[in-house]
Amino acid sequence: MLARLRLLAVAAAVALATPVIAQIPELAVERIYGSEDFSPQQVRVNWMADGRHYTVIERDQHGRTDLYKEDILSGERELLVRGTDLVPPGEGEPITIDSYSFSVDASKLLIATREERIWRRSRSAFFYVWEFGSRTLTPISTQPGPQRYAKLSPDGSRVAFVRGNNIYVTDLATGREKALTEDGGEDIINGATDWVYEEELSLADGFRWSPNGERIAFWRFDQSPIPAFYLINELTLYPELTPVRYPKAGTDNSEVQLGVVDVASGETRWIDVGPTDEEFYIARMDFADSSDEIWFRRLNRHQNRMDLYLADARTGRSEIIMTDSDDAWIDIDAGDLIWIEDGEKFVYLSERAGNGQLFLFERDGTLVRELTTGEWDVLGTYGVDERRDVVFFTGAADGPLSRPLYVVGLDGEGFMRLSGARGTHRVAFDPTFTYYLDTYSEAGVPPVQTIRRANGQPVRTLADNAELKQNLDALGLARPEFMKVPVEGGAELNAWMIKPPDFDPSKRYPLLMYVYGGPGSQTVTDSWGGDRYLWHQLLAQKGYLVASVDNRGTGARGVAFRKITYLNLGKYESADQIAAARYLGGLPYVDAGRIGIWGWSYGGYMSSLSMFKGAGVFKAAIAVAPVTDWRLYDTIYTERYMRTPQENPDGYAQGAPQTYADRLQGNFLLVHGTGDDNVHPQNSYQLVQLLEDANKQFEFRIYPNKTHGISGPVARVNLFTLLTQFLEEGL
Repeated sequence: MLARLRLLAVAAAVALATPVIAQIPELAVERIYGSEDFSPQQVRVNWMADGRHYTVIERDQHGRTDLYKEDILSGERELLVRGTDLVPPGEGEPITIDSYSFSVDASKLLIATREERIWRRSRSAFFYVWEFGSRTLTPISTQPGPQRYAKLSPDGSRVAFVRGNNIYVTDLATGREKALTEDGGEDIINGATDWVYEEELSLADGFRWSPNGERIAFWRFDQSPIPAFYLINELTLYPELTPVRYPKAGTDNSEVQLGVVDVASGETRWIDVGPTDEEFYIARMDFADSSDEIWFRRLNRHQNRMDLYLADARTGRSEIIMTDSDDAWIDIDAGDLIWIEDGEKFVYLSERAGNGQLFLFERDGTLVRELTTGEWDVLGTYGVDERRDVVFFTGAADGPLSRPLYVVGLDGEGFMRLSGARGTHRVAFDPTFTYYLDTYSEAGVPPVQTIRRANGQPVRTLADNAELKQNLDALGLARPEFMKVPVEGGAELNAWMIKPPDFDPSKRYPLLMYVYGGPGSQTVTDSWGGDRYLWHQLLAQKGYLVASVDNRGTGARGVAFRKITYLNLGKYESADQIAAARYLGGLPYVDAGRIGIWGWSYGGYMSSLSMFKGAGVFKAAIAVAPVTDWRLYDTIYTERYMRTPQENPDGYAQGAPQTYADRLQGNFLLVHGTGDDNVHPQNSYQLVQLLEDANKQFEFRIYPNKTHGISGPVARVNLFTLLTQFLEEGL
C-alpha cells in the first residue's frame, strides 16, 4: 500500500510540473452530418429585371416566408410579400414560398409551395399567383393534385403548366383552364421529359413560351419502347413496386417529337426534326428571339455529331444551319447557344479547335470569328452584355485547379481575368450585366459571397462565413496540400493530400485515397469541399493521410487528356489510381501496406475496379452506389463514352468490376440504397453474387428505399459512422 501511495504522489508531482497542453476539439460524424454546425451561410439571391434590386426570402420562427426586395448598393430592404398574407381562398393557414418567379412587369408573383422531389431535377408543387395590386392569392388550377413547371406568359395574363403529362394553360382573368394536349399518360409525356433526358441531358421542364405568348413549343415523348425497371419497397407488408422507364445501354429509347401549339386555337404543328431513319436526341430547344422560329440541337445516338436547326414555328419546316462533330463525343452541357443582336448572331462553345473555345456565328451558321484561343478550356458561359459587346465565362486559362471569371470582347479582343487567379468563383449576373454575385472559396476555406460590379470591383459582402471559418480554425485542421503525381509515360496527375494536425514526417501513416474520376469531373480543385472535406479531416485527426488524384479522363486539361478514355471507361482511370497508390506508398511517411480507396457513384465504380485490378495494392476499399457493369447503366451517359454493348463488347467487359471480382484481396465494403433510380442496386446485387461465387469475404450494407445520395441527416450519420468504423478496423 505504501509503495502505491508513493507512486501516486510521484505521478501527481509530475502532473503539476508538466505544462498544460490546450486540447484541440475533434470533429465528429454527428456534428458534420447531423447538425448545422459546419453549414456555410449562403444568401439565395433572385435578381430583379431593373438591375438595381434583388429579392430574398426570410423564414420566421413559425416557418412562414416573407419576401423582401433589397437595394443592390445599399442593402436597404422593402417588404414585398408578408408570409401571413399568403392565405389561399377558403383556407385558414398561409402557404410557404418554396420557389417563385415574377411576371415581366413585376405585377404578379408565381409561387410554388409544397414542392416534392420526383427524380433528380423534377419537382411537383402547388402553384399560386400573387397579385401585388389587389393583394390576392389565386391557385393556378382548381383541379385536385399538384402541377409541374408552371410559367407565366410573357404578358403575365396566363400561366402554363404540366399535369398528368399534359400541358394546360389558365387564363388568370377568368380562371378558365384549358388542356393544350390530351394524349399524355403512362406512355406519352407532353411538356416534360423522360427519366434519361432529365438525368443525362439536364432537362426536366419540357416546354417554352413564345416571346409574344401566342405559342408554346414542347417536347413529346413516347416511352412505350422502354420497359419498366422496378424499384422495390420491402418495408410494407407486401412489397410495393415503383416503375422507372429506364433505357439501359444498347436498348430502345423514347421516341421524341417537337410540337408547337397555338394557345388560342389549341392546334399543334409538328416540327421536322430531321431524318427519322437514325436514332437521335433533341438535346436543347427554344424560340430564337422570335415568335415565329425555334432552334433546336439534335444529337445522333453516338453523340459525336450535333446539328443546329432553325425551324418555322408556323409551318414546321426546318433546316440545319450549323454542324459540330467530334471523333469521340460532344459535351452538350458545356454551354448553350447565346443569341444576340435580336437573333442575328449567336455565341457557341465548341471543342472543334482541340480545346473548348468560344465562337461567334451569324444566324445562318456562318462562322464570324473565334473569340478565345489557347491550350486551355473554356468551361462555361455566364452570358453576353450587348451594351459593351463582351461575353463573360469561366475556364482554365490559369490552370485546372482554379475557376476564375473571364471576359472577352465579341471582336475577339480584350481577353482578361476579372477575378483573382486562385480559388473557385461561382458567378451569377444580374439581367443587365451591371452586377454579379460572386461566391468564392478556396481549399479548406468556406465560401464568401460578395456583390461585385461587372468589372470585378466589390460592392457589398452578403455572407463572409467568418464565424464558420473561426470555428474551423479552432479545430487546428491542416489544409489540403496540392501536389503532382507522376505516372507512366511522363504524365503528371493533379492531387491533394490532407495530413494529420500533428503530422510527423519521420512516422508512417495509413493513407485513404478518395476518387471520383469520371469523364470531365474533378475532385482536385482549389475550392471548399463541404461535409466530405470535413469527414476527410476527421480521418486526418484520427491519424490517417487522405489524398485525391485526378486521373486521365478528368476535366479542365484539354480534349486529349479528357477523351483518352473513349470506348474504354475504367481502363486508364483505374491504371492511374493504382499507379498513384504505388507512388504515394513510396513516400517516406506513407505506410504502403495500409492504403485504402473509397468513392461514390462513378467513384464507387473506380474504387471497386482499382481494388480488384490492383490486387494487393489496396488493403481496403469502400464502394458506395457503384456501377459494376456498364450494361446496367443508361443509354445516354454510357453510350456517349462507350457506344453500345453490341458495338463494343470488349470495352464493356474490360471496364466492368464484375469481370475482376475473383481478384479481390483485402477488406471490401459495398453500400447501396435500394431506392436508387440512377445506379440501380442491381449493380451491387450482381457483384455480390460474383464475389460469393468466388468465395470472397466482404461487407455489404443496404439502405432501404434510399436514393443515390442516401440523403437525410440520420442516414448520413449512420453511413459515415459505418465508413469510419470500417476504416478504423480494416485499414
